[in-house]
Amino acid sequence: MRSRTRIGWFLAHEEWQPESLIRQAVLAESAGFEALLVSDHLQPWVDVGGAAGFSWSTLGALAASTRTATLMSAAVCPLFRMHPVLVAQAAATVDRISAGRFELGLGLGQAVNEQPLLGTLPPYRERLARTTEAMGLIRPLLAGTEVTSDGPYYPVSAMKLHSPAAGPLPVHLAASGPRSAAAAGRLADGVITSVKDVARTRKEVVDVARKAAAAAGRQPPRVILTCFLVFAGSDEEAAEALRPWRGMRTPRRLREGSPRRLREDADALGSEGVLRRFPRYGEVAEVVELCRTVIEGLAPDVLALQVAAADGASALERLSEVPRRLRN
Repeated sequence: MRSRTRIGWFLAHEEWQPESLIRQAVLAESAGFEALLVSDHLQPWVDVGGAAGFSWSTLGALAASTRTATLMSAAVCPLFRMHPVLVAQAAATVDRISAGRFELGLGLGQAVNEQPLLGTLPPYRERLARTTEAMGLIRPLLAGTEVTSDGPYYPVSAMKLHSPAAGPLPVHLAASGPRSAAAAGRLADGVITSVKDVARTRKEVVDVARKAAAAAGRQPPRVILTCFLVFAGSDEEAAEALRPWRGMRTPRRLREGSPRRLREDADALGSEGVLRRFPRYGEVAEVVELCRTVIEGLAPDVLALQVAAADGASALERLSEVPRRLRN
């Protein structure tokens, strides 16, 4: 299948330690993956078996250790743990070190990452207002423009970045539903979302973002998709692969800030209950077919594989065939 879609590899801080992610990135780039998406987590989804390295340090290392792949944060929250000015400074630095290969993916925050320093996550309306204000600072700062703001959330005295981005730096916004998708269309260069059902993703995210962009007189947004899958040959292997992830799809995941309690919720579901919540694939051909279905249905600019595996290096080695098969 010949397609404009770039095939990417998702580097999950909540699953692997940062040194492992750097090794994965080098291998993924050499295998032909054209984009490396990096998650940002203060805490993992469970308190046992996960990881949570600092994403900006990893991105800096990737900028120096890779050569051609696009690097993308997927996604950092510029609202609470880091001031938007600091996010802009970090993004511009990674962009310069990587010779202009960085794209900034932003999100509205998750309880497991924000609540330890914040307390209860503010309601969605406030987080969206904060995002709008934050992006109004980040964009001009990346370009080297001086900013001043008396905004209610992030007042800034006159300042600029003295090491701005190497060139125009795309800014994307993560969305899991129509409200954030519309915001991405209005505010960002692209929308980032995880695809589980092609028709639902098209209706509730991609089409909404495109319509909002058109209404705002903007270019159609880029579409960056992540596709989560468990790569395992048996239920036992899948259960091992899901140890770091099993809290991610528990009923309280959107409002719970404790990895310990998320792990307890997952353990209450039992192994079968957890396995039912995640798609499992055991053969490379099945993953290739999944990618073809997503590409044909949504025509994304980037489709990144987010793979849970008991052995990350082995899974990457086997799935290294995917980009080549999709290009042929």
